[in-house]
Amino acid sequence: MTLHTIERDSKHPYPPRITPFTQPFWEALHASRFVTSQCRHCAAMTFPPKIICPKCWSDEIDWVEPGTQGKLYSWTRIHAGPEVFQDLLPYAVGIVDLDSGVRLACPIIHDTPLECEMRVELMRIQYADGSQLAARPVADKPGIG
Repeated sequence: MTLHTIERDSKHPYPPRITPFTQPFWEALHASRFVTSQCRHCAAMTFPPKIICPKCWSDEIDWVEPGTQGKLYSWTRIHAGPEVFQDLLPYAVGIVDLDSGVRLACPIIHDTPLECEMRVELMRIQYADGSQLAARPVADKPGIG
């Protein structure tokens, strides 16, 4: 599934650390896809991607597309932050439980009020120097809500 993308002319306020192992994740995100690691031995999916399975300690890892929709488990609004994030204030971050069982933390981009348990979908923020994973309420799709 292709992720919805919003474009930002600015540079990423805190660029990610890309390693040889996480390169497939960043390449997929740049192509508007969400992938993460899955253990070949026990089938556990993890995010952020991990080189060793935290459940069974296997190093046999595959890249999978676990789906992009789920529920907002929890969220908060940041009103004061480090200087590199001043242009984004205030902003929301949340914990998302994907339908596939993957739990992740990310910025929440929204025009409607946020509520725990509301349906959300992953999306991509494209900065001038790279991509960032985020989420948005399903109701915030263009033309809806």
